[in-house]
Amino acid sequence: MMDAVKDAVFPEYSDQNTSNAPRRIHRALSSLAGELVADKFIETLPEIKRLLQTDVEAIEANDPAATGQREIVFCYPAVKAILYYRTAHRLWELKVPILPRMLTEYAHSVTGIDIHPGASIGEYFAIDHGTGTVIGETAIIGNHVTLYQGVTLGAKNFVYDESGRPRNVLRHPIIEDNVTVYSNASLLGRITIGKGSVIGGNVWLTHSVPPQSRILQSPSRELFFTGGEGI
Repeated sequence: MMDAVKDAVFPEYSDQNTSNAPRRIHRALSSLAGELVADKFIETLPEIKRLLQTDVEAIEANDPAATGQREIVFCYPAVKAILYYRTAHRLWELKVPILPRMLTEYAHSVTGIDIHPGASIGEYFAIDHGTGTVIGETAIIGNHVTLYQGVTLGAKNFVYDESGRPRNVLRHPIIEDNVTVYSNASLLGRITIGKGSVIGGNVWLTHSVPPQSRILQSPSRELFFTGGEGI
């Protein structure tokens, strides 16, 4: 099914006849989730295609090493991860069980990028390198957001019910438009990162920050010791 989805959203990069891609998707999805779901998913293919094109453009704009969109579509793991996520997210919205998680976990296994299908991600979304990136179920990401490798949009803690099981509550960050988060930063809890902010590498952040923030690590210090004194 995902081969057909890729043919439908990136027909210019396929070596097959892509005119029958929607039919192939419908046939596969009907057997998995029923014809009604398949019909509704096919209706959203143009929007998935539009969003994926914005993502490719964002990746190209953020990476001087990219030689063009063809290379990005064929070679960049972020494209595969986002393609699978956007497909899975639509199926998640259609309340299809299991399959959305199967799709994103497969993408996770082959790209190292873990995006829960329940997360909400806007247009022009770029992941650079991407290995180790984690985006939790209730995360909300705006437009023109860039994440680097090792970024975690995770939960700070859990709320438990009377039986001791963790409750499914809003627990992941909200990232507003035009935010960049550099490598290995961990943003935890239901916090808001204001639009236009930059979060530096290796930052551990558990509180909201206003628009246009610049959040960096404490500067490193170079210390000199004599004869072991001070160690």
